[in-house]
Amino acid sequence: QVQLVESGGGLVQAGGSLRLACAAPESTIRINKMGWYRQAPGKQRELVALIYYDGITDYRDPVKGRFTISRDSAKNTVFLQMDSLKPEDTGVYYCKVQISYHDYWGQGTQVTVSS
Repeated sequence: QVQLVESGGGLVQAGGSLRLACAAPESTIRINKMGWYRQAPGKQRELVALIYYDGITDYRDPVKGRFTISRDSAKNTVFLQMDSLKPEDTGVYYCKVQISYHDYWGQGTQVTVSS
């Protein structure tokens, strides 16, 4: 079992910024993609952003231009820089890492954006 460690959530006012991080063990190899998902209260978990092994990124439309996904491959860490945050960005953010075609989830970190 691969344990992912998330950090960086919190409370911020609308228009503010937060940076999330998710680390897989440094010994992990064959990471195909890393991503961030969020789950708002009463809603299903949804994809926010992905970064593939070759560096290609993909974003949901509502966060394009505001969020940036990046990674430190040497440390098997994925980041989500969230700028111009809106109240509708509130939710629990989970990272997901695909290793050898198996998916592993982080424990989740709360992001709350006040209006």
